[in-house]
Amino acid sequence: MGTDIQLSERLKNLRPSGVRKIFDLAAKIEDPINLSIGDVDFDIPEPIKKEGIKWIEKGFNKYTPSGGIPELREKILTYLRKKGILCEDVIVTPGVTGGLLLAFMVLLNPGDEVLIPDPYFVLYEYQIQLLGGRPVFFDTYPDFRIREEKIRSALSEKTRVILINSPNNPTGTVYPKEDLLTVVKVAKEKGIFIFSDDIYDAYVYDDEMERVYIGQFYENTLTFGGFSKTWGMSGWRLGYVAGPKDIINSMVTMQQYVFSGVSSFAQKAALVALDYDMSSFVDSYRRKRDIIYEGIKDKYKVVKPKGAFYIFPEVPGGDCDSFVERAMKEKLFVIPGSVFSRRRTHIRISFAQRDEILLRAVEILRKLA
Repeated sequence: MGTDIQLSERLKNLRPSGVRKIFDLAAKIEDPINLSIGDVDFDIPEPIKKEGIKWIEKGFNKYTPSGGIPELREKILTYLRKKGILCEDVIVTPGVTGGLLLAFMVLLNPGDEVLIPDPYFVLYEYQIQLLGGRPVFFDTYPDFRIREEKIRSALSEKTRVILINSPNNPTGTVYPKEDLLTVVKVAKEKGIFIFSDDIYDAYVYDDEMERVYIGQFYENTLTFGGFSKTWGMSGWRLGYVAGPKDIINSMVTMQQYVFSGVSSFAQKAALVALDYDMSSFVDSYRRKRDIIYEGIKDKYKVVKPKGAFYIFPEVPGGDCDSFVERAMKEKLFVIPGSVFSRRRTHIRISFAQRDEILLRAVEILRKLA
């Protein structure tokens, strides 16, 4: 009303999400082929939904303990320890997004640096910047592998955390054991924490791969996971972080002042989810991966994704932004790789869609090539 509003300094470098921008554009188009968003194409399985509804009807709708209900914390710990992940305690958070924010808040001081393999999930960069930290990227092109010399060249005295996401968004890479042990070697040597974003850990497609977690090898790891991708519970906003007890206790204290707590009924439903076998859903996503990969591999330079539900091909001509514009004219919505990387040469395609939509997308992608 005539008075200039002074917005905070932290907003200066914050841009609207490039993923959400494309997703919102697709929502305005009739019959789009929308491969932009990283959300599964199936609903929450009925037994899990019914468990949530049951607890709503029972009146379990009030505040819960800031760290999560005790029975869920205990069950998650058991679930992770069966995988061999080293963890003393766990906190339940509003998705992995909330867990990452809390972890950065308790471990980062202004000026501290976080090392991240490029390509990377866009949220990491901006959460770190919002807290006064500095994201530092090291290159994994062309095969999306982690190399020791690349990590070491990015290190400085201010390095506080190395953040690893495997299976990876946006590339679908599952880092092999040797890559993870390289990260652990450097972290141990320098006394650095590791954040392991394992949100896609159910989606690993190739049986010959040894399934390993970086949290199996290094006690100063925070392991992040959640219920959005595996069980289709993205709208229920439920995740967790596991690791050393003192850090988790600090995150519980921080959560009291940031989020207060987490959705009550969703936590009760999560107890059922952890026992619910989703392997048939994962098998269907292996098929979807094969539809898109086999459909474009002769037309694009592309690394076959071994996990998650993304594929990250290089576009002909190497200009991802103009390619995405051309694709939108065909009603195909994908994300420019520049959203996820310092390079502008690739696009991210989510294959979390019905098979018939993926087949239509393959036709258009072949035409655009």
